[in-house]
Amino acid sequence: MSVAEPSRESTPGTPDSRRIVLVRHAKADWPEVADHDRPLAERGRKEAPVVGRWIAASGINPDLTLCSTSVRTRETWKLVVHELPHRPRTVYEDRLYEATLGDLLALLRETPDEVRDLLVVGHNPGMHALADALAGSAEGDTLARMNRGGYPTGAVAVVGLTGAWKAVEHGVGRLLQYWTPHD
Repeated sequence: MSVAEPSRESTPGTPDSRRIVLVRHAKADWPEVADHDRPLAERGRKEAPVVGRWIAASGINPDLTLCSTSVRTRETWKLVVHELPHRPRTVYEDRLYEATLGDLLALLRETPDEVRDLLVVGHNPGMHALADALAGSAEGDTLARMNRGGYPTGAVAVVGLTGAWKAVEHGVGRLLQYWTPHD
């Protein structure tokens, strides 16, 4: 797994520019435990740092991270954050586990206004649904690639938007980047 050079087009350009970085947890194992308690598989432990290196190389320094409370998302975040230039404030959010699109939009609307870059570590189908719902437009073929390839483990979508978090709704964003560790 290599870290392809990310696009630099996602750098915010105006004072009210914001980015949402949607990360699906890395590959999980399937032991005989409750779904919430599933850990990362060996492949997931290898791919999560690659995700972190890609985020760091993209110039994204999240101000806040919302992470699901599941074992696999917490393990993913622990491996991703070690690759970032600084550790953002992290909130482990129960509502991210099994969240619907409506739940995810409501969480985004609760984000404090001082947050410019928000990183969310969650699950599918929510991460894919949220990226797709927010993307009123897209850079190049990013939306087509995301929808064609699904949203595999370790996938990252970066959505840019302007305005207040409380105004986040369907179609307000632009899908700036879409990347997977399998690209």
